[in-house]
Amino acid sequence: MAYRLLHPRNTILVTCADGEGKANIITLAWSMPVSANPPLIAISIAPKRYSHGLIEETREFVVNIPSMKLVNETLYCGRVSGRNVDKFEKTNLTPAPAKVVKVPIIKECVAHLECKLYQQIAAGDHTLFIGEVVAAYANDGIFNGTFDIKKAKLIYHLGGDLFATLSDETVKPSH
Repeated sequence: MAYRLLHPRNTILVTCADGEGKANIITLAWSMPVSANPPLIAISIAPKRYSHGLIEETREFVVNIPSMKLVNETLYCGRVSGRNVDKFEKTNLTPAPAKVVKVPIIKECVAHLECKLYQQIAAGDHTLFIGEVVAAYANDGIFNGTFDIKKAKLIYHLGGDLFATLSDETVKPSH
């Protein structure tokens, strides 16, 4: 598992929906920015995952950034398939209208990146979904160009069922 050498990774909750509007949540640690102009981000999902088909169908998704307060919900959404259960209902997370896309955001998350599918690339046993960010916003008081890590308490996946958050220490190296 060479990819584990790249951990810890920021953990996200991606929302997607079917054509009827039934929403799902998938937990991911495999995400990254790929372009500033246009603003593009990539997420990696295995084709067997329920969310994979939903994103292919509606061509939209939202990257929701949870805080450590949601670590149990984050683990649950990564362990259970939305084919079998309504994850919003089981976790008591709140779907809320997005600003641009039809897919809901997760109200309890601290930041959101609404995306329209820009490109889809088969990559080994996963698919890279590259989304064009059509709206991006964070809760008041936690983001001003960078996250206030004392307030945001973002979740980082270490591997398996292990998660962490950043320490309160920030460092700006001298030249």
